[in-house]
Amino acid sequence: MKTEILSTKLPHAIPRAVSVLNNGGLVAFPTDTVYGLAAAICDVTAIERLFEVKERDQIKAIAVLMSSPKDLAQVAVNPGQSAIKLAEHFWPGPLTLVFSKHSDIPDLLSPLPTIGVRVPDHPNALALMDITGPLAVTSANLSGGANTCTADEVLAQLDGRVDLILDGGSTPGGHPSTVVDCTSTDISILREGPISWAEIEMAISF
Repeated sequence: MKTEILSTKLPHAIPRAVSVLNNGGLVAFPTDTVYGLAAAICDVTAIERLFEVKERDQIKAIAVLMSSPKDLAQVAVNPGQSAIKLAEHFWPGPLTLVFSKHSDIPDLLSPLPTIGVRVPDHPNALALMDITGPLAVTSANLSGGANTCTADEVLAQLDGRVDLILDGGSTPGGHPSTVVDCTSTDISILREGPISWAEIEMAISF
């Protein structure tokens, strides 16, 4: 496979990415943290490819990215009041919230009854998902490899493995998102990231 690279400045870049995803392909694109690698959320064959391309163990869940909190009902159920406060305060932004997953979410995407969800603060990512809806997205690197912050870094690890890379320049964040478990009334941090526990506590206290 030859990996296609398109600048996000090109008017046909986003439509091309939508076409690739709709036809079972994999697309890497910039987010506000690192480059992400996406598959259509309900395309099990594409999600299987996502695991294979990354050499990722299938027991590790893949998160869902979306362009608006309004899409949350498509992927998660019963978000608590604390989770809603966090979403209102930090989305779009580098915060992944873990919810009980919707019954429509394939088990391959998450073998657990939960799913991580995020709204990234990046115009290219939002423009893509405004059209596609929520996507299954993981970091655009080999499992155990360095995080990728440019299209060239993605290409160095995934050349010939993915269908398309949208080149949006360097990502502004460079670090994976903070992950917070919101499946119970007592929320907890599963992975530290750009948003601190102190900021989370402050947001839910109001």
